[in-house]
Amino acid sequence: MSELVRRAKESDIPAVMELLKQVNKTHYDGRPDLFKLATKYTEEELREIFCNDQTPVFVYADENGRVLGHGFCVLQRPENTKLLTDIQTLYIDDICVDEAARGKHVGAAIYEHILDYARSCGCYNVTLNVWSCNPGAMKFYEKLGLVPYKLGMEKIL
Repeated sequence: MSELVRRAKESDIPAVMELLKQVNKTHYDGRPDLFKLATKYTEEELREIFCNDQTPVFVYADENGRVLGHGFCVLQRPENTKLLTDIQTLYIDDICVDEAARGKHVGAAIYEHILDYARSCGCYNVTLNVWSCNPGAMKFYEKLGLVPYKLGMEKIL
C-alpha cells in the first residue's frame, strides 16, 4: 500500500469538503437536470463516516500533508442471498483527485490502496458506478482494468 494513502481523519475534513465540491461540479456540469450545486455530506456526516469501519474513507496526502485526493468506500453484502451469492463487496462510492493534481497517479494510488484494503477484508470484488456524463472518469477506470458489470439506463419524459 502506498504510504501516501491512509485512512481519513477529522483534520482532513476541510480538504475533503473541497474535493466533494469538485466532484459535485463535474456532475452538475454534466447533468444539471439531476444535480444541484451542493456537497454530498456535511462536516458532521463526514466525522461519522470517517469513524465507521463499514464506510472507510482513504485520502492521498503528499509529503506536506496536503490532501490531493480521496476514496469513499462501503462494505456491502447482497440483500437477497436466495438469488445472489453471499459475497462481500467493497463498493467505491467516490474517488476524486484534486484538479491541480490530476495526471500525477494520485487516483491510481488511491485505487490500488482500496484494492489492497478489500483483499485484506476478504472481499470478493470491488465495484463502483460512473456517470456517463463523466467520460474522463470512465477512461480512468477502464485504464485501471475495471469492466462494466451492469448498466443503468433512462428515458427522460
